[in-house]
This record gives sequence, structure tokens and C-alpha cells, in this order.
Amino acid sequence: MTNISTVPSIDEYLRERLMPVEGAIPQIPGIEMFGNSIPAGTVGGDLFEYINFQQRYDLDARIQQAQRLSKEFLDPLPAGAAVRNSVDDHVQWMRGTQGYTLKMEADYRFARSSEQIRVAEDLRDLYSTAGVLVVDAQGHGLISAKIASTVHDTFHALMLTELDRYGKTTPMLLENINLRLAQSVTARNALGITEKEGAREIATMLYGEVDPLGHFRFANFGHPPPLVFSAEYRKFMKIDDDHMVQFLALGLQLPAHHPDLKKYYSLNVRQTEFNTADLPEITLMSPGDILVLYTDGVYDGSDQQGREQVEAVMREHYLQPAKEICNALLDYATKQDDILRQNGDEALIDDKTVFIVKRT
Repeated sequence: MTNISTVPSIDEYLRERLMPVEGAIPQIPGIEMFGNSIPAGTVGGDLFEYINFQQRYDLDARIQQAQRLSKEFLDPLPAGAAVRNSVDDHVQWMRGTQGYTLKMEADYRFARSSEQIRVAEDLRDLYSTAGVLVVDAQGHGLISAKIASTVHDTFHALMLTELDRYGKTTPMLLENINLRLAQSVTARNALGITEKEGAREIATMLYGEVDPLGHFRFANFGHPPPLVFSAEYRKFMKIDDDHMVQFLALGLQLPAHHPDLKKYYSLNVRQTEFNTADLPEITLMSPGDILVLYTDGVYDGSDQQGREQVEAVMREHYLQPAKEICNALLDYATKQDDILRQNGDEALIDDKTVFIVKRT
């Protein structure tokens, strides 16, 4: 019989599942990383996660599967045999269409086979790639934690499809997460909510991937921009704003040509779908350079005085390991909370997350 006292509360459950363990930190040559989060209450709306491709997915098995399919897709289906895969299924349909030829089938089989060869190649790159996911849901309570959890679950469900189909993450994954957080017209109508009321599940998200050379390519949906601390100059480096593509928070802006556009409320529309050109890249040029990801409970990304204070903390701790740098920034942010309390501004206290990526 289950001891009820050992069953975690919903707050405890969400807090635990939104906090990765240190054992999940990817081991990428030349790269050290560490993140941590402090909720404003018992549970918060911040989420960060290491995407450790080697640990989370069986890359060897996936590569073997892609190689097997690349050969299987080329083989014609014997007469009377059961359909083996999606290519056989489509070929069966092709054979019933007007103008079908054996060459059409051969060309299609070759194209799909070559796709699997590329999938295997892209999967190999994941051995030396680490992902970083940071989400900040509006507010800092149970509802915010639920929104962050929705982004988390959607991300990982879509990632399985991405790796099967492409062997890597693509802009489509991010576009679909964006759609998942959009407000359904049907839901609003059913709840009697008007568009002017602005009731939405709002969350910002930054997802990026880093390789051993210190290249960090990412997508930003309404999140404070990354900071890059130079070990040589001991300061944050200025990043050209033209290269820092940033979309609105998740769910607020849909592409103009999305087939389901009329089924959702969108503040405005993008004229193009999200694509690889919208992925800015930051490079940690030299050993000791540090990428800092954070949520607005630490720094809102725009205040110059706040930037200088965070920079001062970095200058004091930049020689330390990533974990110590992360903890120093969180200590700084916690002390800022004390000032807010003294001034009677407790309502301004927010969840705090810091994620450090350091080139060693």
C-alpha cells in the first residue's frame, strides 16, 4: 500500500522534472557547461536542460537503422510480399496512378535511400554536439511551471520525429513548438475569451547547439540575448544586433503561409517560415571565453547598469569552472532580491536561471 506522505505534491513534481541532474551534462571536448535555476516560489516557470544526445538517444542504433533503410528502400518489393516500410507503401500507391513507370519507382527509391544516408551522416555529428534549452514562462507559480513543462514535453516529442526523419534538429521543430503555444481560436471561443483580453500562455525560449570548436548556433523566441565574455579583454563583447535574429515569444507570431493560420490568434504574422537563415551563430573564439544564457530574473538583457553589474561578477569569477561561475551569478541575483524586498518591491522578484558554456 502506497504511503501517501511519500507522494510528491504537484509543485514538487514539476520542480523536480524541470531541473536536470548534473549527470546529464554533455561531455564535449573543449567545452565545459553548467546551469542552475532558483524559483521565486516553491516552483517556477524557468526551465533549463542539457540536451545530451549521446546519453538520451542510442545514436549507434539510429545510425544502423538509417543504413539499413538506405539499402532496404532500394529493393523492389517482391510480388505478393507485405509492405516493409513507408517507401513500399508509397510505391504501392504510385503503381495505381496514371503514367506510372518503373523508372519513376527507381528514382523515388533512390531519392529516399540517399536521404537515409544523409540521416546517418548527420546523426554522427551529434556525438560531438550538445544542445541547450532555456525556457521562461510568464509568472513564477504553478501555472508557469505547467507552461514550461508543456514546452519541455513538446520539444522532446518533436525531437524524436526530427532524429528519425533528418538525423538532426531543424527549424520545423521550433516552428511547431511556436504553434503549440499559440492560442487556438476554438479554445478561446469555447471559453468565451475575447481577443482583447489577451489571455495567453506566454513563454520565451532559447534553444542552441554547441560543438567542440565553440560554435553556438541558436534560435531565440523573445528571450534575453546571450552574452559573451572575453577572457582576453575581461568584458562582455559587443555583438552586432543585425546578427541577433529574435522572434516574439512563443505562440505570438505565426508565419503568414502556415496552413492553420486561421485557426489561431497571432499578434502579427511573419512573411516567411522559420528557416536556417534565422539561426544566428556565436563563436567562442579563444580558450576561456564564456557564453552566458540567463532569464530576466537575473538580468533583463537591456539595462546598462545591470549589464555592468553582471560583467563585474564575471570579471571576478571568469577563471573558475563553469559551475562556480554559474553559482556566482545566481548569488548576485539573489542579493538583488534582498534589495527589492528592502524597497518593498517583492512583486518584482522572479525565477532565476543561469547557464554557462565555457571554452576550455
